[in-house]
Amino acid sequence: MLESLRMDGKRVIVTGAGRGLGRQMALHLADAGADIVCAARTRSQIAAVAAEIEAKGRRVLVIPTDVSDSSQVDAMVQHTIDEWGGFEVMLANAGGGGAASLKHVTEVSDEDWRDTVDLNFSSAFYCARAAARHFRAAEKPGNIITVASGTALRGDARLFVYGAAKAGVITLTQALATQLAREQIRVNCIVPGFVAQKTLESTDEIERARNQGSRIPAGRIGEAWELGPLAVYLASDASAYMTGEAFIIDGGGLAGGLAPTGWDVQSGIGGLPS
Repeated sequence: MLESLRMDGKRVIVTGAGRGLGRQMALHLADAGADIVCAARTRSQIAAVAAEIEAKGRRVLVIPTDVSDSSQVDAMVQHTIDEWGGFEVMLANAGGGGAASLKHVTEVSDEDWRDTVDLNFSSAFYCARAAARHFRAAEKPGNIITVASGTALRGDARLFVYGAAKAGVITLTQALATQLAREQIRVNCIVPGFVAQKTLESTDEIERARNQGSRIPAGRIGEAWELGPLAVYLASDASAYMTGEAFIIDGGGLAGGLAPTGWDVQSGIGGLPS
C-alpha cells in the first residue's frame, strides 16, 4: 500500500507553487519522489521553492507563468515537454481572490469579473486542456488535479465572484472526468477550507485564526502542509480508481454548516465590511 504512494519517476506541474498551499504540495510531492515544475507569476518565489526541491535530490524546472493567460499555460506545458519529454500530473492550484473581492455586486466592473474568473476558473480550464492534449498525444495515462474552495459550496457575500468561479472548477472537474475517463485521464479536485497560507506571526493574525477556528468542528483552521499528503494521494497510483471527485479538507467546516459564509451565525452580523 505504501509503495503505491511513491511518486518516483513521475513529473508533476504545480501552478501557484511559489507560496502557501502550492508550495507545500510541491514539497510533499518531491518528498514522495516526484520531479516538479514550479510555475507561478513571481520568479523569485518559485526559484526559492525550486532550491528546496533540489535539496531533496529531485529535478525541478522554474517556469514563470500567468495561468490566466492561455498562451502562457500552453508555453509552460511545451517547455516541460521540450525539457523533460512530458509529464504525468498537472496540479492546477494557482488562484486567488482577484479584483472583485469584498465588493458589492453593483460595484464589480466587467474587468473585475474577468480578472477573478480568469484567475480561478479559466486558468483551471487552460491547464486541464493543455494537459489533456499532451496526455492524448503521448497516448499515456494522465492525471489532472484542480483546486477549488469551500467558498464554492456556500454563499459568501464577500467573495461571491471567487466562489462562483471555484464552483465552476468543481463542475468542470466532474465533467472532464467523465469525458476523459476512457482515455485513462483522471480528474479530481481538492477543496480546502480555512487554511493558514503561511506561519502566523503577529498577534492579530494569531487571534484572527483562533476566532475562525473556534467555529470549525475541528476547533482550529488548517495548516498549509496538511494539503501535501492529499495531493500526494491524488497524484499517485494509490488513487488509481478515483476520478471526478471533490475532496474537501476543512476540519468539518462545511459539514458543520458554519463556514465559509461571511456570516456570523451567533451575532447575526454578516455581509460586506462597512
